[in-house]
Amino acid sequence: MADLSAFPITTRWPAQHPDRLQLYSLPTPNGVKVSIMLEETGLPYEPHLIDIGKNETWGPEFLSLNPNGKIPAILDPDGPDGKPFGLFESGAILLYLAEKTGQLMPSDPARRYETIQWVFFQMAAVGPMFGQVGYFHKFAGREIEDKRPLERYRAESKRLLGVLETRLDGREWLMGGDYTIADISLLGWVRNLVGFYGAGELVEFDSLRNVPAWLERGLARPAVQRGLSIPSREA
Repeated sequence: MADLSAFPITTRWPAQHPDRLQLYSLPTPNGVKVSIMLEETGLPYEPHLIDIGKNETWGPEFLSLNPNGKIPAILDPDGPDGKPFGLFESGAILLYLAEKTGQLMPSDPARRYETIQWVFFQMAAVGPMFGQVGYFHKFAGREIEDKRPLERYRAESKRLLGVLETRLDGREWLMGGDYTIADISLLGWVRNLVGFYGAGELVEFDSLRNVPAWLERGLARPAVQRGLSIPSREA
């Protein structure tokens, strides 16, 4: 039985199955990256719902695992050298799980780095820009009379979708015939932009051909469908 007592987060969210990977998350575009990855790989895990609406990420227990106070984070009882290991940042977690399981990452070195570059593209550009569109189009930012911030993020998000549109031309997935962590990193964000944020018309999503088809293929995967609602908000 793994001993996770050295990690204060387990005092707030006790592990019922300490031999399984512990996931601390919420079904947001960043959170579902990890739950989808775990569902795709079949790695046993135990999800814990972290309610960001109640500021649970800013308590000392969560901050002990992620000092940045953001979901998702994981605690792997069987980490490197067989020792418990905590990790935050969704992109880093995707890379870690891909290497741990030997899945959803090309083994060829060049294709491996090509996959990683698209994960970084999502982390550095797509997530921040789409998130700003959500704020200024749907949330509190929409009340701001000056629409220049919204226009700035709308234009950049449209440009980023164009990058994806070009990349997916003639490709089923971002890496061609191989579905990888690159796709997993982006699916939740594109889905949120046109779904929850309601910004499809704003960024002219219907003018695209390859990205909507890719999104439909991704959302049709059973593991993706499961991962999109883990951890359950009703937990």
